[in-house]
Amino acid sequence: MGTTYKQAGVDIEAGDALVERIKPHAAKTRRPEVLSGVGGFGGLFAIPPGKYKEPVLVSGTDGVGTKLKLAFAMDRHETVGIDLVAMSVNDVLTSGAEPLFFLDYFATARLDVERAVKVIAGVAKGCEQAGCTLLGGETAELPGFYVPGEYELAGFAVGIVERSKIIDGKTIVAGDRVIGIASSGLHSNGYSLARRILEDARLSLNDTVEGIKLGDALLEPTRIYVKDILALGEKVAIKGMAHITGSGLPGNVPRCLPDGFRAVLREASWKRAPIFDLLQKLGEVERAEMFSTFNMGLGMTVVVAPADVKATLELLTARGLQAWDVGSIENGTPGAEAEAIVVS
Repeated sequence: MGTTYKQAGVDIEAGDALVERIKPHAAKTRRPEVLSGVGGFGGLFAIPPGKYKEPVLVSGTDGVGTKLKLAFAMDRHETVGIDLVAMSVNDVLTSGAEPLFFLDYFATARLDVERAVKVIAGVAKGCEQAGCTLLGGETAELPGFYVPGEYELAGFAVGIVERSKIIDGKTIVAGDRVIGIASSGLHSNGYSLARRILEDARLSLNDTVEGIKLGDALLEPTRIYVKDILALGEKVAIKGMAHITGSGLPGNVPRCLPDGFRAVLREASWKRAPIFDLLQKLGEVERAEMFSTFNMGLGMTVVVAPADVKATLELLTARGLQAWDVGSIENGTPGAEAEAIVVS
C-alpha cells in the first residue's frame, strides 16, 4: 500500500467531521437573506430586498494576532473566535454599515477537531453578537508549516449601508464632541508588548497580581459594538466613528476626521480597566508608548454634535455600556492631516 494523504499529515475525514460539527453553530447565526451557507463551495447571500435604494457593500478583514499565543498557553479556545469577528465587524461598522455575513479561515498543522469546534463556536457566538451570518469558511491542515498544537485565524466581514447614510466624517466641524465607549480590556492589539512585559517580569498567565488574574484579564474577548451603534444611529446623527485598534487613540481617531482638524481627548474623563495600569507599571512603559499601542480603555469613539451628547450617553448607558464625553474637535493647521492628542 502506498503513502496516503493522511500519513502525510492531512486528515480529510477529520475535516469533514469538523464541518458537520460546526453546522449547528452556524445555523444559529442564519439570517433570512442566506440562500446557501456552510458546506458548499461558496456562500450565497441576497441583498435585503426593498430596504435600500443605493446599497453600498463595506468589507473588512483582520486576525487575532499574538493573543492566540495566550489561548495556546492556557488551552482556552472558546473566546478567540469572538475576537476574530469583532476585529472585522467593528471596522465595517465605522462606515455606518450593518454587517451581513462573515467568513473565517482556520489553519493548523494537524486538525484537532475538538479544539477547532471550540474556536468556530466562538466565531458563531461573535456573529450572533454582531447580528451577522457565519456564511462559510475554510479549514486548512498544513503539516510542517505551523507549530504543532497551534493554529492561525483570519476573518472577513461584509456589511451594507445606504449610500446617503455612509458615515465618513465629512460633516465634522470644530466644536463637535467625541464620545468614548469602554473597551472590555486590551481587545486584540498590543499583545506582543503585553507578552514581553510578562516575560521580563517572570510572570505566568496563571498568576494573580494586585488582584488581577492575568490570564482572565488578557483573554477577555473583544467587545462587539454593532447592535449598540446601529441603535444609536437611529436616534442621533453620528458624524464620525473610530475603532480603536493597533496604534491606539492617536493613530485611529484621526482616521474619521477631515484634514485640518484635530481631536483633543482628556485622559481623566474616562475609566480604564486595571490591566492597563498594571502592564505600564510592570514594564515601566512610557505613557506615549501605552497610548500608541493599547486602546487604553476606549474600544470605540463616535463624533456627534454638542446637542446630541446627552441623548448619546443616555442611549449607550441604557444598553449597558460605559460611555463618556471624552473630548472635542478643534481646528488644526489648514490642509494638514488630521490628528488626535490625549491630554492629562
